[in-house]
Amino acid sequence: MITREKLENNQVWLYVIVLVIAAGFGLIVPNVAGQFDITISAVIAILMYSMFSQIPFTSLKEWVVNRRFIWALLTVNYIAVPIVVWLLSKLLPDYPPLLLGVYLVLLTPCIDYVIVFTALGRGNEKIILMSTPILFITQMLLLPLYLWLFMGNEATGIVEPGPFLEAFFGLIVIPLGIAIALQLFARKAPVGNQIVNLSAWLPVPFMALTLFVVVASQIGKLSTYMNLIIKVIPIYIAFMIIVPIISRYIAKWFNLDIGSGRALIFSGSTRNSLVVLPLALALPDDISTLVAAVIVTQTIVELVGELIYIRVVPNLLLRQK
Repeated sequence: MITREKLENNQVWLYVIVLVIAAGFGLIVPNVAGQFDITISAVIAILMYSMFSQIPFTSLKEWVVNRRFIWALLTVNYIAVPIVVWLLSKLLPDYPPLLLGVYLVLLTPCIDYVIVFTALGRGNEKIILMSTPILFITQMLLLPLYLWLFMGNEATGIVEPGPFLEAFFGLIVIPLGIAIALQLFARKAPVGNQIVNLSAWLPVPFMALTLFVVVASQIGKLSTYMNLIIKVIPIYIAFMIIVPIISRYIAKWFNLDIGSGRALIFSGSTRNSLVVLPLALALPDDISTLVAAVIVTQTIVELVGELIYIRVVPNLLLRQK
């Protein structure tokens, strides 16, 4: 009999299997797999609800975000990360569409499934959850500035608030509101409590489903620009190696506890690929396909990296003393 504990203990192997199947499916039947892209937002929204439903909001009345954590979060995402991204970009060809894709995805901190991976990596997912409005507002304000600093005036006009607002409300606000409403309902009616308990089964299978639909629907689009994609993959891998180490030292500098330090590592290392993808698709046709392919490549590299993070961060990089 499959129990929730067994499912959670074996989730990493499940994700690895799903990644392999999704890649194979997307390459063998790209026309069919490509249709899955319309389901990505809905699947992530359900995944986020399942995670939110496990956070006891009704008992967090006196809980507030630690100010030290907020300053550490801003330091990692808007000082350390841009410096790392700028230095790594110097290793790429001076080709604006390629650089634009890299900057769009690496300069924007994740506001959705970073909560999931933080929880899986035994970090403080509640502190990340409460910080998402701050990350959302700051990245909207600062992304045009960083694009202007790194690329000049040609890139600043593409960042519109619409895609960010749509993703934030669809992937954060609505699932969060449903989770809180159900928890309040559960305090008054047994059926509400049953729904909340049932929701505890959803994170692992819906994370697996998210991995499948993203990878299967997008992997077939990469072949057109494979000569350029090959150049960005080492940059993404280097980013995922360097940033956690920097984040660990910043966590110590701000004297964060273990859970908050792990949350900081996941926030600094997890990027907003699924949210900035609409920005790429809204670009002129002659560059949108390449920019989107560069962003999707980061998604695939990151998903593999996150599977490593959820073991390495709590067991090696920032262990409980």
